[in-house]
Amino acid sequence: MRQPQGQRRAVVALLDTVKYPATELVDLYHRRWQAETAYFSIKATMLDGRVLRSRSIDGLDQEVYALLTTYQALIRAGDDALTGRPDIPMERISFTVLLAAATDTVTASHGIFPSTLVDLVGTIGRAALSDLLPAHRRQRVKARTRKNPTSKYGPNAGQHPRKAQNYTVRTTVAFFAHGLNSRSWP
Repeated sequence: MRQPQGQRRAVVALLDTVKYPATELVDLYHRRWQAETAYFSIKATMLDGRVLRSRSIDGLDQEVYALLTTYQALIRAGDDALTGRPDIPMERISFTVLLAAATDTVTASHGIFPSTLVDLVGTIGRAALSDLLPAHRRQRVKARTRKNPTSKYGPNAGQHPRKAQNYTVRTTVAFFAHGLNSRSWP
């Protein structure tokens, strides 16, 4: 059955419509994709295909926290650039532009210290404001994919098996009400 343009159907196991209204589920779904987009920004844009280099748990923790801190600082710079501009939503700020402006600012070593006492926009913010994303974009319903030009799989990799196959998927969702607890490693 074809759906009208812009409408989607979701099959969920949450049957209590009072406790789980459909509008909230749709909102949560799109918020989830915002989180996925953030992880994509870190993985594809900031790391640019590179892998983490540490060979220890503490080193990996340090690298991950450094990436998350840098990501948050760039998003904060974009948000600061919108101070006094309520007509522009945060979704129009390009993370790629924020990262490029920050990289250029740090490597060229100019524009790091503001010329005025309080300059919330700064060099990074001005770059983001000068290259805004389009005003009306559809909400993402599927992750972006990036084709690998040098695939290690043969030409028949995309063909489906002739027989139906059964799979069992298990998912564990953990909510951290009081932050991350110390982890135990095997």
